[in-house]
Amino acid sequence: MLDLGYLDKNYLSKYDLDVRLFDKYNFKVYDVIPVRKAYMLITKSGNKILKKIDYTLEEFKFIVNALEYVKRNFTRVIEFEKNLQGDICTKWNGELYCIMNMVDGKECEFSNPVELAIAARGIGELHKASEGFRDKTSSKYVCGNLITSLNRKKEEMMFFKNMANLYENKSEFDDIFLKNVNSYINKIEDSIGLLNKNLYYKLCSEEDKIALCHHDLAHHNVIIKEDNAYFIDFDFAVIDLKIHDICNFINKVIKSFSFDIDKVKIIIENYRLSNTLNNNEINILYSMLTFPQDFYEISKDYYTRRKEWDERVFVSKLDRKIKLEDDRVDFLSDFNKKIKI
Repeated sequence: MLDLGYLDKNYLSKYDLDVRLFDKYNFKVYDVIPVRKAYMLITKSGNKILKKIDYTLEEFKFIVNALEYVKRNFTRVIEFEKNLQGDICTKWNGELYCIMNMVDGKECEFSNPVELAIAARGIGELHKASEGFRDKTSSKYVCGNLITSLNRKKEEMMFFKNMANLYENKSEFDDIFLKNVNSYINKIEDSIGLLNKNLYYKLCSEEDKIALCHHDLAHHNVIIKEDNAYFIDFDFAVIDLKIHDICNFINKVIKSFSFDIDKVKIIIENYRLSNTLNNNEINILYSMLTFPQDFYEISKDYYTRRKEWDERVFVSKLDRKIKLEDDRVDFLSDFNKKIKI
């Protein structure tokens, strides 16, 4: 059984595991095992995943419709189990639940270049299968919103800075944050400038550069089975530029491996085996990567109390991210030399 953190345990406690919920399906559940923020169900029909839907029904329908579209040409995505009424979500005690068939494979190891290559090729295939899927009325259509989003994040950083400066008794986190925040605000401005310079909005007008983006390509959401990548957990999926997902994937990979440019080369080269990336897409990808995501995330986590961590944990994480900044700068320089064409 996986070692669950406090937040996962707290989240899982909100599930209602009444056996009458399972009676609404055409299979018998023999055991229930916690897996991160969901439960694995052991059944005679194979292992399945029970998930509580913590977003609107409209957002869930977006995911369902997107995956139905994708599955016309790419079947390696989650498959929802229908209940006895033929629905793919079940209302139980005021909450919505869905059950999915579990992919029998292993979580992708980003340290393994073979599995990383399989994952990158699979992302390209997923994007290709989603070409043409659009829902411009949905909040999930975010293509063209990036510069506005980065400007908002810059304003957030300035707000956190003003807030920390007002504290009479500053914490250790406040002191470290205030010593570095101006530099990171400048980096956000650099990212915005590069997006404008590299004609971000022009790229957003090119329909073939837009796809369904998974938007949470962590190693546990990419399952390797028989030399193919399967993709699960589309909770954060959006419609955006293909490079949105590639940037997300690169950031997930390199932060654990000291910003290793060789891993990015593997990702780009293998993505191109199943999809296309032109010069302007690479330029915009570079512009996206210049945004200091790690510093922004830990700062927002701290000042908005999004995470229930001890002060020492916040300080440790912030300190580590700042110490890695030189590696990040070197990585961006290497990207210019070895990736941009």
